[in-house]
Amino acid sequence: MLLRVFRRLIVVCGLALVAVMWLRVAAWAQQLEPRAYSPAPIDVNFAGLTFLHASGGAALDASLPVKNTHVEIEALAAYYQRTFDLLGHQASFGMALPYAWVSGKATVQGRATTAQRSGPGDPAFRFATNLIGGPALTSEEFARQTPTTSLGTSLTMVAPFGQYFDNRLLNIGSNRWSFKPELGLSQPVGPWQLELSGGSWFFTDNDHYFRRSHREQDPIVTTQAHVGYTFRPGLWIAADATYYTGGRTTVNGIRNDDRQEATRIGLTLTLPIAEGYSLRLAWSDTVATRINGSEFTTYMATFQYTWFDR
Repeated sequence: MLLRVFRRLIVVCGLALVAVMWLRVAAWAQQLEPRAYSPAPIDVNFAGLTFLHASGGAALDASLPVKNTHVEIEALAAYYQRTFDLLGHQASFGMALPYAWVSGKATVQGRATTAQRSGPGDPAFRFATNLIGGPALTSEEFARQTPTTSLGTSLTMVAPFGQYFDNRLLNIGSNRWSFKPELGLSQPVGPWQLELSGGSWFFTDNDHYFRRSHREQDPIVTTQAHVGYTFRPGLWIAADATYYTGGRTTVNGIRNDDRQEATRIGLTLTLPIAEGYSLRLAWSDTVATRINGSEFTTYMATFQYTWFDR
């Protein structure tokens, strides 16, 4: 009886650690966001729905009898964003509300075991404004302007409102606040768009981790680079890359050897469908990582509707 309980605990903990790491990394440190700092006219509204699918493996503590781990994550996120005039500069505010399905499987001492979770995720909020370039212009003024260099800043906040149970390791929500200040540079060169951004995720502690444990996490430093080409208005493609490092955790005062460090690459394609409607397709994959076996692939599709205030 005790042996069966121990086996079940190992399976749940192992799969939970894999899924939790995937959720945090996929949603935060490794997301690729081309044109996040490109100027836009004011009084524009963006609303849409994003579907994400991520799959791959993860490395666990070698002392655990857990092998052949594999995780599948699917998520839907509804979002809204609006641009406005802030002291003569173009600024924006947006929010996203996700819902996720997570499943994992592993082999524990020769036995195949699975686990699943589904529920609402932590909502995200983002405020951004241009510091240099990107003046507040109407759509008519923006259409007549020649694109120039712009430097912007943003603050993203993730709130702990998603599904969370402190008696489970596998959770959709994180039960902590997360903040990401960032700077982004955008440089147009004819039909080309060059972008570079850097920031860092900061996390509050989780005082109700598994079985009332206390969990802390170091900041995660991120950088992104994008090279895009516009074929015509609304139709563009971008090559994306990101590098991030940090995020080592401490549970009940014990430091874990789980510092993250990885490089990912991706492609993004945006297609106009009809007036005001567009479809964005994205793919990304891990090319180098400090933790062997933690590579994963992500596919995203976003349907968006854009409209102007009249």
